[in-house]
Amino acid sequence: MARVTPLHDRKSLQNADRSSSFINRPETTIADEDAYGPSHAHTSMEQTLDKSLGASLAKLTAGLSPIALSAAYADWALHLASSPGKQLELVEKAGKKAMRLSKYAALCSTRPDASEPCIMPLPQDRRFQKEEWQKWPYNIMYQSFLLNQQWWHNATTDVEGVTQQHENVVEFAARQILDVFSPSNYAMTNPEVMAQTVRQGGMNFIRGWQNFTEDVARASTGKKPAGTEAFEVGRNMATTPGKVVYRNRLIELIQYAPSTDEVHPEPILIVPAWIMKYYILDLGDDNSLVRYLTAQGFTVFMISWRNPSAEDRNLGMDDYLSLGVMDAIDAVDTIAGGQKIHAVGYCLGGTLLSIAAAAMARDKDDRLKSLTLLATQTDFTEAGELMLFINDSQLSFLEDLMWDQGYLDTKQMAGAFQLLRSNDLIWSRIVHDYLMGERTPMIDLMAWNADATRMPYRMHSEYLRHLFLKNDLAEGRYRVNNRPIAISDIRVPVFLVGTERDHVAPWHSVYKFNLLSDTDVTFVLTSGGHNAGIVSEPGHPRRHYRVRETSKDDAYTDPDRWMGETPPVTGSWWPALSNWLAEKSGKKTKPPRMGAEGEGYAPLCDAPGTYVLQE
Repeated sequence: MARVTPLHDRKSLQNADRSSSFINRPETTIADEDAYGPSHAHTSMEQTLDKSLGASLAKLTAGLSPIALSAAYADWALHLASSPGKQLELVEKAGKKAMRLSKYAALCSTRPDASEPCIMPLPQDRRFQKEEWQKWPYNIMYQSFLLNQQWWHNATTDVEGVTQQHENVVEFAARQILDVFSPSNYAMTNPEVMAQTVRQGGMNFIRGWQNFTEDVARASTGKKPAGTEAFEVGRNMATTPGKVVYRNRLIELIQYAPSTDEVHPEPILIVPAWIMKYYILDLGDDNSLVRYLTAQGFTVFMISWRNPSAEDRNLGMDDYLSLGVMDAIDAVDTIAGGQKIHAVGYCLGGTLLSIAAAAMARDKDDRLKSLTLLATQTDFTEAGELMLFINDSQLSFLEDLMWDQGYLDTKQMAGAFQLLRSNDLIWSRIVHDYLMGERTPMIDLMAWNADATRMPYRMHSEYLRHLFLKNDLAEGRYRVNNRPIAISDIRVPVFLVGTERDHVAPWHSVYKFNLLSDTDVTFVLTSGGHNAGIVSEPGHPRRHYRVRETSKDDAYTDPDRWMGETPPVTGSWWPALSNWLAEKSGKKTKPPRMGAEGEGYAPLCDAPGTYVLQE
């Protein structure tokens, strides 16, 4: 890792005596910039010309590299053109599908209720579930679409000679183009929309137009989506009582007030992802993990990340490690009187926490009691469809964009995530809000999702290149303080959570921690996706989870076998986490003080603090 410039005077933060020596951050030199791209100050005229052109193109293409897409297409098209056997196979498949569709259409004309569909939608495809789609002519339309979709999947996969990366890109691109032409997306070919139009005399289109114009106006003026105004941080979200007890350039540290007379002596420190605001773990009174843990007798601390601007362009991973995790550990250690810490990390925050824990283990720093990782990846070889956007060409293109802006904008990140679930996040919304004329009710989780943060140029470049692209953490090349670290050095027990429908951190990828670790791991697989699976409070309907502890001496079990052998448990996984933490904690005692005024951690303001309010 590159060395990082010191960013704040710790004496001015009343913390000089507690400063972490974990990261040595001397002045950055031009030579240190080689892996991550030069800053504005160190960019030559030639580099500036290249990067300016790249940034201009990136703004036009929403950050997607046309060169990367062209390379993938050329790889597929040329290999397909030189594969007559594959071409013959596709011709045969097209003929068979045409015959199946013709037979199905003929049966529907005489016995519509008795005819079986010739193809079923994928389990995650909910576009054609309603009964209206089984009636002529809509059944023919959607069956034809699905058969066509299946043919293109066959055409874009299993072409000999095509790299796996290029195959995935081409298959994904073909799927996105096909989705544009789905019969569910158009009023005249969607029976649900037609029925709504008949019932309401076309008023659904008038309301839909109003919804569309409102959304366009909000987007053009930088306003959040309609309905978010009903949710306000500090009023009905992020309301668990507490104090900000530490602040530096990058974080505010919140200490939550105890809600029980006695607490376990070991505090909990939560490291959330910095791509979104921390309060996904403190949404409302009924679905707040923070509030739940305090009610179980734990003292909880939470990092709240600052929303970086262009001035923070050179904040790097080392800064997020030092100013973020390690400064927070220093503060919690002092306030809790030297008690060992239960560290909890979510998504990117969990990856950063894993890095910190490995480096601490290497350096014989034993301040951690346990490690809990929520939807966290440490091996990125199976990081899902996000890897479609991760290659040298795409990263170079994205870096040019960030070089120009100083950060990755929230809208640019949101666009990539929406593409991964275009049916759910783009087309379904168009149909529901604009064709059906019905606003999707705003909930706290959706309001939180609209409150995104920016990503500093240097940090995001380092993160993508060293973790996603090169997989340095899993392969022992990631360096902290100029020395490599290894996940296998972590010896504290680990509570690892994956979610079944996670499109950001697929659970098979999360499970790979078992291949890297040399400690006891309790793995939980819960229903839901990346966010909703984690925010799964007790009493939430239709929730289940699987849980099993694996000793460091046990033989490895592959994820699919693990799932098959581990029975589901109805309900929330939160009690399982609370019980696990309690087993690893000491006997309850009086709550610790709020902050430590005499030691540089005086309470600064009430929770949720100020950084979380930054736009």
